[in-house]
Amino acid sequence: MPINSKSDAYAAAGVDITAGYTAVEMMKEHIAGTLTQGVCSDVGGFGGLFELPAGYQKPVLVSGTDGVGTKLKLAFLLDKHNSVGIDCVAMCVNDIICAGAAPLFFLDYIACGKNYPEKIAQIVKGVADGCVQSGAALIGGETAEMPGFYPENEYDLAGFSVGIVEKDKIIDCSTMEIGDKIIALPSSGVHSNGFSLVRKVFDVENTDLSAPVAPGGKSLGEELLTPTKIYVRPIRALLEKIHVRAISHITGGGFYENIPRALPKGKCACIVRSDIRVLPIFDYIQRTGNISERDMFNTFNMGVGMVVIVPAAEEQEALKILKQAGEQAYTIGQITEGEGIRLC
Repeated sequence: MPINSKSDAYAAAGVDITAGYTAVEMMKEHIAGTLTQGVCSDVGGFGGLFELPAGYQKPVLVSGTDGVGTKLKLAFLLDKHNSVGIDCVAMCVNDIICAGAAPLFFLDYIACGKNYPEKIAQIVKGVADGCVQSGAALIGGETAEMPGFYPENEYDLAGFSVGIVEKDKIIDCSTMEIGDKIIALPSSGVHSNGFSLVRKVFDVENTDLSAPVAPGGKSLGEELLTPTKIYVRPIRALLEKIHVRAISHITGGGFYENIPRALPKGKCACIVRSDIRVLPIFDYIQRTGNISERDMFNTFNMGVGMVVIVPAAEEQEALKILKQAGEQAYTIGQITEGEGIRLC
């Protein structure tokens, strides 16, 4: 720790570099729990070093980057900062697992108006928790104190992850056939998408976020801040035994944007609307905001955080494997001729 590094002039401009050093020391205990065999560097260097695992014939690196978005506004209002890091990790690793890649490592970026070390450490704790859930090592990051650019009590959080997959095992939808089954993996809630609409619907700055969504249930604030589910482990378990045709992470743009991204030309995802187990929070959002069903399915995950497409002959085995991995997965449709997606 560079204890002799101190600038009164920089502090007068609003940047306390010693707070940055304190934050790094406080986050080290959280980072330590994420370290895996490939990590070759300590926190605090200029770059995170990671050695590729042995055993791959033609390894391909797969990367993904994302942030938490305006869901952070809920964290500010509730003064709860230890779970949004899970969202940040989830939005990255859930994307790269769609190609069949196992996450190797993660780096985060936190920009804030004022560096409060305890708050930064709580944010990084969430990031570390997400890394543990996904099997990724947290090998570095950056905290930028930017007075005058961000309000003192606000911050932004983004990150990226790198994973690895054998070249001949990349999932690219090229083997998809008519009749393949579409399996849904349930979401934990709104995840990290559509929060600009959520905030408008509930007018969150002027609403009692402690009020329960349903009698005896979670408060509105707790429900909305529920972290994004990370699907890496159940999907990896599935990939070990099932010929998965395609995987789609249901994020911003909902069903109508994300499922077609996993389809080849000439194939349509026929989804049985009545089979979708819509979570109560989405019914509440729709009623409160008077939103059309089309817009709901084109904005939110509606209770389906990830979709996998498998051969019809392997449908039941796939459901069994996912159940053993802790997922209450279920079938919501099949592949037909056509283009895009159809809810019927």
